[in-house]
Amino acid sequence: MTTTPATPNPAIAAIAADLAPTGTLRASVNLGNPVLAQGTPEAPSGVTVDLAREIGARLGLPVELLCFDAARKSFEAMADGRADLCFLAVDPAREAEVAFTAPYVVIEGVYVVPRGSAYATVEDVDAPGVRIGVKKGSAYDLFLSRTLAHATVVRGDEGVDTFRAEGLEVGAGIRQPLTAYAEAHPDVRLIEGRFMEIRQAVGTAVGRTPGTVAFLRDTVEELKANGFVADALRRSGQDSGLLAP
Repeated sequence: MTTTPATPNPAIAAIAADLAPTGTLRASVNLGNPVLAQGTPEAPSGVTVDLAREIGARLGLPVELLCFDAARKSFEAMADGRADLCFLAVDPAREAEVAFTAPYVVIEGVYVVPRGSAYATVEDVDAPGVRIGVKKGSAYDLFLSRTLAHATVVRGDEGVDTFRAEGLEVGAGIRQPLTAYAEAHPDVRLIEGRFMEIRQAVGTAVGRTPGTVAFLRDTVEELKANGFVADALRRSGQDSGLLAP
């Protein structure tokens, strides 16, 4: 799946050569986050796909979309050099490997609990003996592993599946799919409020030149300001209110 735009000017060509040394912009896409990407590896769609293609078009590069089912796999592709561009939540654990732009979308991390649970607030959850199901390597796994004082995380392929299968006290995830899950399963409910803001950004390897990183940062700000990101969210069936300030 490639697009080949017009040849860029020399300054842009230098950025393109630095960002995509193979001559193709390889973008890792996380299909495991339904807010940011939808579809199949053969036909992905969503705001991250639109962003990858727009960045490629501006640089005169063909785009290759590398699709994964989890953020940690998308991160690993970025870290080991298989991808040139990634779309991940900003987190200190990732910043040693990834140079991030400002966020383009902000998503909420929320908790789900059994309908009869005594836990009523986000603060109630961080208590001794509480086990929280998380998706391994997700932004909320990294955040909770770093910030919880008493509760513990239990990692799996999907946080809500681990919560259900292992009979845990709490499941963690992003608001949109967890809301749909709770609506489909009347024996569980969401805890009101959020435990974190997940700031989704564009990233590349920290070894890129300052000019390349500045290009990505400036492009993301422009695409937020001119309505591109909001339009991409709407086209993919997502709330344009998720646009980062």
